[in-house]
Amino acid sequence: MPRATSAQTPPAPFLPPSPSPAPHFVNLTDLLSVAGPFDTFLDYLLQTQVIDTFQSQVNNTKQGITVFVPKDSAFASLKKSDLGNLTRDQLKTLFLYHAFPKYYSLSDFKNLSDSNPVSTFAGGQYTLNVTDASGLVHIVSNWANPKITSSVYSTAPVAVYEIDRVLLPSAIFSTEPALAPAPAPAPETKTPSDLAPAQSGIASAPKTAESSTGDATSYTTAFRRLDRMVLILSATLMLIV
Repeated sequence: MPRATSAQTPPAPFLPPSPSPAPHFVNLTDLLSVAGPFDTFLDYLLQTQVIDTFQSQVNNTKQGITVFVPKDSAFASLKKSDLGNLTRDQLKTLFLYHAFPKYYSLSDFKNLSDSNPVSTFAGGQYTLNVTDASGLVHIVSNWANPKITSSVYSTAPVAVYEIDRVLLPSAIFSTEPALAPAPAPAPETKTPSDLAPAQSGIASAPKTAESSTGDATSYTTAFRRLDRMVLILSATLMLIV
């Protein structure tokens, strides 16, 4: 008798592995545009093309980046001549000075303070010191020691921290830049209630000299009338008698 044979399934076709998804890169221009009042800082990054250096560090390295971003009010506290008199190369160096070529979380600053000074993108003598006192982090430059006021973005490989002063290296500013004068306070406006406070009761007005004289005249006139009436009554009684 013929031998029974079992059916065999054909082998599965070989499929090449699917390519891994492209890594997601943080767009620093978009981040700074929407994250907070950083318009002045972003304008300088674009003007000096420092933004290209920072973005390349994000996209092409494993070290990441840490950026210290002064808010707009920090630039407003400087005189226009402080930055307006700098050359293009000095401006570029100044804004490269505002970033570390490595990602640091807030918790990293405590240990980083033991490694001072820390190199910046500006290189060479353009270093910064970091201090961490019970979680209050200061970034120390020669003429400014701003503190980190908020964490704008901190996910490896990108960290962006807001600071309340512009970092000012002595290699660019030989003397401490003078701060812009504070705007004069608006004059205080007083309401009518402030000028004439309400009285809880009605008080009699003080008598003037004229009113006092009038009162004395009234008393004299009344006395004379009474005297005349007495004389008339006396004369009438005498006639009757």
